Amino acid sequence: MCRPSATLAVWSSAWLNGAAASDDVLDSLEAWGEAHDVVAADAPAADAFELPLAFNRAATPVQLMMALRAQGAKCAQLVLPVPGDVRGLGGGGPFAEAALRSGDAVVLGELGFGLVPEPVAEGLVRWTVYSLTAPAPLEYQSLPDAEHGLTDAIRASAGALQALDVASDRPSVRAELSAHLRARPQVEWPAGMPPRSLRVLQRAEEVSAILAIARTDDPGGALSASAAVQRAEALRPLADAVRTARAAAVNEAVRVFSDQGDRHP
Repeated sequence: MCRPSATLAVWSSAWLNGAAASDDVLDSLEAWGEAHDVVAADAPAADAFELPLAFNRAATPVQLMMALRAQGAKCAQLVLPVPGDVRGLGGGGPFAEAALRSGDAVVLGELGFGLVPEPVAEGLVRWTVYSLTAPAPLEYQSLPDAEHGLTDAIRASAGALQALDVASDRPSVRAELSAHLRARPQVEWPAGMPPRSLRVLQRAEEVSAILAIARTDDPGGALSASAAVQRAEALRPLADAVRTARAAAVNEAVRVFSDQGDRHP
């Protein structure tokens, strides 16, 4: 599914550039948890954002937003790291490690900080602000290229699975797909969200639900353990394409909102 960091990156960028109200940003986060709080992982982050260090009384998202504005932030980049692909995280260190554990993060490259969300209790998400140990270069992925890559991965994965003859007979697959989509957080996006970003995010969400069903269908009709491994290998490029498409769609929306802010100081 699309991740908490995607919501924060898009909505905070819309707000920072005059395209959304602060209450809208706070409301958007409720898709991921009834409550959110914010702490700093290190002293430089605590000083820059006027936040408490971890293990102290946490701050609120409102305080984070005010700090972002005070720091002159204009945009944020979504990163969706996995083992073997840590693009956008800069060097190693605590931020990179936390982002890899979470699977999603927000990079404030121009400020030298990053944010990582983590569920810490039922209904509570904690955002931790980290200083970056090294500059995190902007990893811009063309949205058209990411969309075409997703389409190509769908075709390649379908062909590979058909060739392996590992797809099981699932007459209820449409109902399962609908159930998966209904069970996921219903994320709202700001007015002015680029239509192509919305289309790519929707398609990525649908493909992600299909992947979830395929992974629970163990052993997926495979005739042997080796065929099951081949099935997993066939699905991996599709999962990577979904991740790339999501990041590209979100970061394109962030870029659009940032450009709007530059035109209307």
